[in-house]
Formats: sequence, structure tokens, C-alpha cells
Amino acid sequence: QVQLVESGGGLVQAGGSLRLPCAASGLTFSSYTMAWFRQAPGKEREFVAAISRQIGLVYYADYADSVKGRFTIARDNAKNTVSLQMNSLKPEDAAIYYCAASSRGGSKVDREYDYWGQGTQVTVSS
Repeated sequence: QVQLVESGGGLVQAGGSLRLPCAASGLTFSSYTMAWFRQAPGKEREFVAAISRQIGLVYYADYADSVKGRFTIARDNAKNTVSLQMNSLKPEDAAIYYCAASSRGGSKVDREYDYWGQGTQVTVSS
């Protein structure tokens, strides 16, 4: 069956960095748009970043406005992994971060995603 397993979460001071890897199995990884969402306590799950499957020779990445310039999403189809590099972290970035896979085109809408990981907690101290 399909599994998405996130790791790399933890406690970091504001201004610090974390990298979240997500390992995928049980799916044709290269055919899926991969994304990260997050959910903070008392808030709805929100889109963070997505990266398309290869189109021609390139991948297309999209980011929430709140993380543009600070976060970078990347994928390695040979290793079936997607990662989220988070720099200049802010207290408002604290949340559970989820990896997700979609067989459709890139989307910021969580219901468009077919598979989800269990999440990894990111805590940012001020």
C-alpha cells in the first residue's frame, strides 16, 4: 500500500532552519505532484508548497505567500523522496507538517490529494 513517511521535525529557535524529508513507497512516485501542508492548533490545514511531476525537462514549484523566499521544496525521483527546506523560521510556522501526493495536477487544495503522511511536528521558539 501507499506510504508517505515524514521526518525531521523538532524544536528550533526563531530564525533557525529545519529540513523535512518525506519518503514515499507503494506508488509511481514520479507521476505524482508532491506537496506539503501544515496544521497549527485550532487552525485549518493549509497549503505550504508543491512540486509537480516532471514536465518536459523541468519541475514546477509553488509556494504559499507566507513561506515564499524562506522555504524550498525539492524532489528526488530516484529515491522517491520529497523534502522541505525551511529557513528563517518564525513562531507562526509552528505546526504539524504533512506530506501529500496527488495524481492530478498541482493544487493548493487538500482534497485534491490522494495520499497523506502522518505528519511531523515543528515547534519554533521565540
